[in-house]
Amino acid sequence: MSHYRERLSPSLWVLASTALVIPASVIVFAPLPAVPGLLVGLVVGLILYAGVLGLLIGLAPVIEVEGGSVRVGRASIPLELLGDCEGFTGDEATAERGPRLDARAFLCLRGWIGPVVRMRIADPQDPTPYWLVSTRRPGDLVEALKTS
Repeated sequence: MSHYRERLSPSLWVLASTALVIPASVIVFAPLPAVPGLLVGLVVGLILYAGVLGLLIGLAPVIEVEGGSVRVGRASIPLELLGDCEGFTGDEATAERGPRLDARAFLCLRGWIGPVVRMRIADPQDPTPYWLVSTRRPGDLVEALKTS
């Protein structure tokens, strides 16, 4: 039985760009008298940045294929209720997230992760036609879904 686990944590560019909260805080607190304003701004900025990092990393959803089911974030579905699964990269992944997207689909997309996997739902009672999930390793996820 195959096992797959991936956390959809933010890319380095996302983590680096959120560091802009530090100079923004310094600018906000700079008008306070001389050194205390800059020091307060720096301390507040570092605390805010630590909080943003904690939220981005701590709340990142996990994709896991194990024990006869697939779990994406809080949602899970037994593997026997899945139909065909297909991975997409590049322009195909963009089309799956855009023009080809069915409004009824379950989505777990992250803007900092390009590739996606589409998992069709084979349950006729389920109104959701498929799950569309961001993943950095679409081939590995599809293989885990097929071999489990």
